[in-house]
Amino acid sequence: MNAQPLKTVPYVVLARYAGKWHEIASYPQRFQKGCHKTTAEYTLSSKGFVIVENRCNKDSVNGRESYIKGKAFVTRNSGNAKLKVQFFWPFRGKYWIINLADDYSYAVVGHPNRKYLWILCRKPIMDETIYNGILSRLKEKGFDVLSLQKTIQE
Repeated sequence: MNAQPLKTVPYVVLARYAGKWHEIASYPQRFQKGCHKTTAEYTLSSKGFVIVENRCNKDSVNGRESYIKGKAFVTRNSGNAKLKVQFFWPFRGKYWIINLADDYSYAVVGHPNRKYLWILCRKPIMDETIYNGILSRLKEKGFDVLSLQKTIQE
């Protein structure tokens, strides 16, 4: 593992980051077991936090929809690149935006311990050249890209 502290992108415009994202790949997590067509939708709330809505279809692309709603709170002085996501009070998980396309067409979210990782895209399928570029940058950041599992989107 990389001993270097994980760096985030310098700044995120939350209004541009808001909207629907498709999960392209992630580290397998217990809470996402059996998920297909995984999406995350972010909405800015009038109270200053971000509403997080995660959906997936269980066990197949046509399976029963699984849904969870939470909140994300921006960490002060992080350029909006570090958030804390809460699905169950009082637990909050670190959500760090570590790679972001200039046009906000893709994003990579990780955790400083490098045990959580998500590659997100505005479309359900990501261009292979872009994906491979992301993998290369993740290796440089000390992530084990061989542990990534592609998400079945269709």
